[in-house]
Amino acid sequence: MHIEGSLEPELMFKLAKRNGIELPFASVDDLRAKYNFNNLQEFLDIYYQGCGVLQTEQDFYDLAWAYLLKAKDDHVVHTEIFFDPQSHTDRGVDFDTVINGLYRAFDEAQNQLGISFHIIACFLRHLPEQDALDLYPKIQQHRDKILGIGLDSSELGHPPQKYQKVFAQAQKDGFKLVAHAGEEGPAEYVREAIELLGVDRIDHGNRCLDDELLTARIAKAELALTVCPLSNLKLKVVKDLKDHPIKTMLNKGLMATINSDDPAYFGGYINDNFYQLAEAVGLSDNDIFILIENSFKASFLPESIKQIHLKALHSFS
Repeated sequence: MHIEGSLEPELMFKLAKRNGIELPFASVDDLRAKYNFNNLQEFLDIYYQGCGVLQTEQDFYDLAWAYLLKAKDDHVVHTEIFFDPQSHTDRGVDFDTVINGLYRAFDEAQNQLGISFHIIACFLRHLPEQDALDLYPKIQQHRDKILGIGLDSSELGHPPQKYQKVFAQAQKDGFKLVAHAGEEGPAEYVREAIELLGVDRIDHGNRCLDDELLTARIAKAELALTVCPLSNLKLKVVKDLKDHPIKTMLNKGLMATINSDDPAYFGGYINDNFYQLAEAVGLSDNDIFILIENSFKASFLPESIKQIHLKALHSFS
């Protein structure tokens, strides 16, 4: 879940007005009408434009708090969100402004809403690795707030191998590691994320199914995939939700989990993804149970806390 991807049009217009920014859209409805994406890049073009309204610590707090209220309504008890620092620092917003606003919201939500959290800082893969290396010291300064390092943005033409230095340093420093791979990129990108970046979890990962040996390897290692059904549909990764490979993933023993990716743009938060996918592919109650169970197993929570959640989950079975 990219926190910037939870920026609903109504909040975008509100923040634009607060910060004196003129948006190139006539109205909320005009903006929503543009959410008919043909590929990842078309989405990213509007996504980065939306980021421009986020200017102050309060803006980032409000963004996160709006998401957290929706998460509470969906009975989320733990969230591990991405944020894209370069989307903000590259336009002059200080890193501290971003992380302090986000962290304050999540910290308050843990106390007031009962939602625990981890924050993962993602590097934009369409930028040179040196940009990530230059930013890395700022992430290190907030090690108490940031658990993991990720890799996102335009996948095609930007293989994981380009980011080995910064991931090696992050691994040395004890960060959890994740990377988008195999959404639009080939199975080889998934392999590189595992072998060259040393990821602890694969984001998306759909295309690993193109390589039987790789799929079996991922299943054996219990390396989780953060699968995003409505995102896959909206970005034409699948033509129809009925074609989604989630059941194939489960049948092959992959630790697949369900996620909302950029819910403001793709038409649904976490439960929407479950509901629509279940109806489209005919998920059984047991399939849904396994997917929820996988989400706790795949989380970066301490083992003792995982067991508490899993015990609570199994009390419903």
